[in-house]
Amino acid sequence: MIRLLARWLVNSIMLLLVVSGLTFVLVSLAPGDAARTILGQRGTQEQYLALREQLGLDQPLPVRYWDWLRGVLRGDMGESMFSHDPVSRLVADRIGVTIWLVVGALLVIAVVGVALGMASARLKGAIGRCLDALSMVGVSIPNFWFGLVLVTLLSVKLRLFPVTGYVYPAESVSGWLRSLALPVVTLAIGGIAVIAKQARDAISTQLDQEYVLALRGQGISERSIVYRHVLKNAAVPLTTVLGLMLIGLFSGTVLVESIFALPGLGGLVVGATTQHDIPVVEGVALVFALMVVTTNLVVDLLYHVVNPRIRTP
Repeated sequence: MIRLLARWLVNSIMLLLVVSGLTFVLVSLAPGDAARTILGQRGTQEQYLALREQLGLDQPLPVRYWDWLRGVLRGDMGESMFSHDPVSRLVADRIGVTIWLVVGALLVIAVVGVALGMASARLKGAIGRCLDALSMVGVSIPNFWFGLVLVTLLSVKLRLFPVTGYVYPAESVSGWLRSLALPVVTLAIGGIAVIAKQARDAISTQLDQEYVLALRGQGISERSIVYRHVLKNAAVPLTTVLGLMLIGLFSGTVLVESIFALPGLGGLVVGATTQHDIPVVEGVALVFALMVVTTNLVVDLLYHVVNPRIRTP
C-alpha cells in the first residue's frame, strides 16, 4: 500500500506539472492577449504596451510560468486579469456545480449501464439483441444533440424541467434536482452505452465459468448467484472502465455546462479562454488535473477492496 501511494504521488506531481505547463504555453501562444481584450480596438499602442507591462505579459514565458508555479506552491493561484477576483474563490464558487454534475452522471451510468448489461447477459434472444442495439445507439448519439433534444421535448414542449440555469440545493432541493436532471442525463448517455456493453461481456464471461455451474448444482437460486458471486467477480473490469469514464466526464462538463448555462468550472474556463485570462484557465486546469489524479488513486484503492487478491507490484 505504501508503494502504491508513493508511486501515485510521483505520477501525480509529474502529471500536474505537465498539464499546467502545457496549458500555460498553449493559452499564451493563442492569438491575442488579455491586454488587447481589455482595451478593445480603441486602445492606443502606448496604452496596450503599458497594460501588458502592468499585467506582467511582457515577461518571458518561462518567467511567467515560474512566478505562477511559486504562487501555487504557496497556496495562491493568482487573480483574474479582468475581475481581479482571486482564482481560488472563483473556482470554489463553481466547483460544487461541476462535482454534482459529474457525480450524478457517474451514478446514472453505473446503475443504468450495469442493469442493462445484466439484462442483456441473462436474457437471450430478441430482448438481448434489442438491448445491445440500444447500447450501440447510445454510443453513436452526440451529447450536444441529445441535450438539445431533451431541452426541446421535456423543457420547451412539456415544461417538466427548466430550460437552462441552476438552482442551489440551499434554495430548493427539488429545484436543484430538476435543474440537474437534463444535464446529468445528457452527460451520462454515452457512458451508459459503454458500461452496458462492458457489463454484458463481463457478466456473460462469469456466467460461463465452472463455479457458476457448481453453484447451480447446489440448488442456489439464480438471483443469488448473480448478485452475490457473478457481479462481485465482474466488478474489477467494470471498476476500471468506470474510473476511465469518470475522467472523461470532467472534460464533458465543459460542453454540457455551456448548453444548459450551468455556473460550473466548464463555463468558467470557456469564458476565461475567450478572454485570454491565463490565471483563471491555469487554475481550472490544475483543479481538473487534481480531480483526475485523485480518481486514479480511488480506482487503485477500489481494486484492493473489490479483489483483495490483487497486489501492487
